[in-house]
Amino acid sequence: MLNGNSITRERIAAMEPRIRPFVRHTPVLRVDMADFGRPPLAVDLKLECLQHSGSFKARGAFTNLLEWPVPKAGVVAASGGNHGAAVAYAAMRLGHKATIFVPEVSPPAKLERIRAYGAELVVGGARYAEALVASEDFAEKSGALQIHAFNQEETLVGQGTLGLEIEADLPELDTLLVAVGGGGLIGGIAAWFAGRIRIVAVEPEGAPTLYRAFEA
Repeated sequence: MLNGNSITRERIAAMEPRIRPFVRHTPVLRVDMADFGRPPLAVDLKLECLQHSGSFKARGAFTNLLEWPVPKAGVVAASGGNHGAAVAYAAMRLGHKATIFVPEVSPPAKLERIRAYGAELVVGGARYAEALVASEDFAEKSGALQIHAFNQEETLVGQGTLGLEIEADLPELDTLLVAVGGGGLIGGIAAWFAGRIRIVAVEPEGAPTLYRAFEA
């Protein structure tokens, strides 16, 4: 069970030097919104698209692999694409076997990336929830270490190192917009800043799950 109280600024700070050899300190790009037809406003973009495996999720993947003893059966994860690629990449770098369960709707380009990192790829159902159940069944039967995309303390601690980097790069920052899917990224970043800046969660109009949770 995920315990949000245990995801602290101190824990994130202690993890950052451990994953530092394996992840990139990604650059910040300043843009003017006037260039996009909007009112003039300077916005800083943290380019985690340049991170190993293509997203911030490498941070959580390496944190799990460094925090937990990895059994002979290796690691297993369920993913729509980015988390699976991150776990596959981290396992490859650290010399472990990885099995990634994906739903049928996963983008082909992301599946190719997972395969390129040497992971075994398994289609585990039509949707993510079915792939997750299949991966949990595999973990129970094989003894592989399950790495959850967002509902796991170590994953959030790893994602929180992005907040540490952002603060180092932009010490005068007062407002941060964070894209929300499963919630692992914003959970880790919120734990790092701990109320010291304004954090705005941004979701697609077609999938406002966090917004609805707060409204309930």
